[in-house]
Amino acid sequence: MALLTKTPWLLIFFILLGGLLGGLLGEILRVIAPQGPLQDIFARVQNIGLNPPFTIDLKLFTVTFGFMLRINLFSILGILLGIYIYKQA
Repeated sequence: MALLTKTPWLLIFFILLGGLLGGLLGEILRVIAPQGPLQDIFARVQNIGLNPPFTIDLKLFTVTFGFMLRINLFSILGILLGIYIYKQA
């Protein structure tokens, strides 16, 4: 008997949590790793999103749309680990 009911929201939760924890670990290791190829691997970050944000000014109100994802090696590994944990639950 499963302890958790597998829902799409639970999958999204595991993906987000894995990505956040993996990204945090990658940033920490980027700072403490010595200069060299190891630090280059940790320092490599891919920015995906809208830069600058998209703004619509309708005179009555202004709407701004924007997002930025900073993906590194550990955030990808964290996402994959989150998916694996979801499938095992």
